[in-house]
Amino acid sequence: MADKTGKAKSDSRQMRQRRVRAKIHGTAARPRMNVYRSLINIFVQVIDDDNGHTLVSASTIDNEIAPQVQGKTKMEAAQIVGKIVAERAKNAGIEAVIFDRGGFKYHGRIAALADGAREAGLKF
Repeated sequence: MADKTGKAKSDSRQMRQRRVRAKIHGTAARPRMNVYRSLINIFVQVIDDDNGHTLVSASTIDNEIAPQVQGKTKMEAAQIVGKIVAERAKNAGIEAVIFDRGGFKYHGRIAALADGAREAGLKF
């Protein structure tokens, strides 16, 4: 599907993602919380860019989370994933992160995930 410029929507998103990623960088003290959303699922990783390691992750297809999001709307599922990734980050000793929305608009499921993470006590 093309946008106004004739490019595919995914190409435009990837351009936005590269532009944002050039400016933000996660460290061990304040890692980057990366979000990816597909049509059905949502995925979150907390990444230390200095060492290139994923510290914490969560998604709607995670074995622990999938039963909780069964029968829920995508917005509710995103909020649940946000709360769980925040709890896992706190257990790993992470209090604050840099939010990387992955080129997606801060709207809908992305905003719901961020709200869920903030409710669980993660700072960004």
